[in-house]
Amino acid sequence: MKILIVGNMGYVGPVVTRHLRQKWPDCELVGLDSGLFAHCLSVPRLPETRLDRQIFCDLRDIAPEMLDGVDAVVNLAAVSNDPMGARFEDVTDEINWRAGARLAEMAAAGGVKRFVFASSCSMYGFAEGGPRAEHHDLNPLTAYARSKVATEKSLAQMAPNGMVTTALRFATACGFSERIRLDLVLNDFVASALATGRVTVLSDGTPWRPLIHVTDMARAIEWAITRDESETGSHLAVNVGTNSWNYQVRDLAEAVAAEIEGTDVSINTDAPPDKRSYQVDFSLYAKLAPEHQPRVTLPEAVADIAAGLSRLGFQDQDFRTSAFVRLNVLDQAIAQGSLNTDLRWT
Repeated sequence: MKILIVGNMGYVGPVVTRHLRQKWPDCELVGLDSGLFAHCLSVPRLPETRLDRQIFCDLRDIAPEMLDGVDAVVNLAAVSNDPMGARFEDVTDEINWRAGARLAEMAAAGGVKRFVFASSCSMYGFAEGGPRAEHHDLNPLTAYARSKVATEKSLAQMAPNGMVTTALRFATACGFSERIRLDLVLNDFVASALATGRVTVLSDGTPWRPLIHVTDMARAIEWAITRDESETGSHLAVNVGTNSWNYQVRDLAEAVAAEIEGTDVSINTDAPPDKRSYQVDFSLYAKLAPEHQPRVTLPEAVADIAAGLSRLGFQDQDFRTSAFVRLNVLDQAIAQGSLNTDLRWT
């Protein structure tokens, strides 16, 4: 089996690569990435050493021959969060949706049998009245979330072509990675606790966030590559996470304080509520993928992040201005003239 992992040099990609290599030692793993965050390493080892080949290419520039002999495509590539989407809204649309949809069409035309798209539960936006299931209305509030909705629509509208497509609507990612991000809520809280002894919640702490550890995301991708399409058809969009991981932001802060001794928690109870608040129903994923359910608990995730950062000797109180926050990396490269505002290398 030959698997092409697009966007493999980000936060999730190294964990996916490691998992697939362990699961299928003899498969051919190929990475494709423009390398925007290649240098943002949090371990000594280059994760791409687990691949058979690395292609340096922008998602917008993929050529059909790059898909020759590929059995499965995993598309992780994206302008990957709300702040970056706000800063680069047109580019988010271009990369996350238009180029991603073109990749799927190219894969189908090239005879690829499986296409896995890393979608997001953020498309539920602000949702009252209980957990959101796949049949509920979507309410994307940001450029990032809108791009995920648009890509899912493009996948669903593709003519039957023999390719099985799966949109995995992931909960918010957390956990340590070979290229860790500290612009994710739980990762940020743990970093703050280690560096300052305090977790500061800028909102009133009430917004709901479903979370999932990156290793459990990798296991879901493994499932999508091999899922039985006779159960749900050739195209599937499914929420990926677990019902027990629907937390309010204040709960996450308290969980960090419980695991990291000496941590104080400060919540701005006078702040207006964050409109990005949603609970998610993961029952369909539990039914379809009983052997691939999330295994990492919240305390284990906190401990994992803390251990990884401690191995780095992490003590940076100004980490939100560091390369562990992806928007900073892009802004610095643009300021230096090595990247243009279309997020292309100069």
